[in-house]
Amino acid sequence: MEAIIHGLVLAFGLILPLGVQNVFVFSQGATQPKLIRALPATLTASICDTFLILLAVFGLSTIVLQFEWLKISLMIAGILFLVYMGYVIWMSKPAAIESNSALPSRQQIIFALSVSLLNPHAILDTVGVIGTSALKYVGWEQVYFTIACIIVSWIWFFGLTFAGSVMKKVDNTGGLMNIFNKCSALFIWGTAIYLLIGLI
Repeated sequence: MEAIIHGLVLAFGLILPLGVQNVFVFSQGATQPKLIRALPATLTASICDTFLILLAVFGLSTIVLQFEWLKISLMIAGILFLVYMGYVIWMSKPAAIESNSALPSRQQIIFALSVSLLNPHAILDTVGVIGTSALKYVGWEQVYFTIACIIVSWIWFFGLTFAGSVMKKVDNTGGLMNIFNKCSALFIWGTAIYLLIGLI
């Protein structure tokens, strides 16, 4: 249960700020004439996140678990990175979402792939934070942690697409995104404290 809760909280905190990937998914929900036409972007982003999470957790942990000093070093680096990331997100001031023209399915998929797999921030999130956080668990606990992270990712992207279609006329100033970022920073700092306690 601890691994599941940790995975849910960590993944939610990391995915909450509207960076390039999330803004794109949100904008497709807001600009497509029908919600279903925004699904290519949503599905692509979700699948890419799943791939990165699986690669980070099982690929990284398999190597790191053989070296205790490397595990401790990575966990310390992950804690410091979380503290820094929380600060950056807390201080950021998101701009208003621009009203982009609706993209066809193929362009949605290509763009979603690029902002997901070629995005240094997304890679750092998964490998540097989720991957190192998973080192706290072994066996089925690690599997539960991973599944929890993946579930949050899928729910978030679908929810973000739906939110874009519903709230596009409610907030076009970036105010709502600013609230998202503040909440995300608090989640991330909480996770850093949790990891530090486990390390001590």
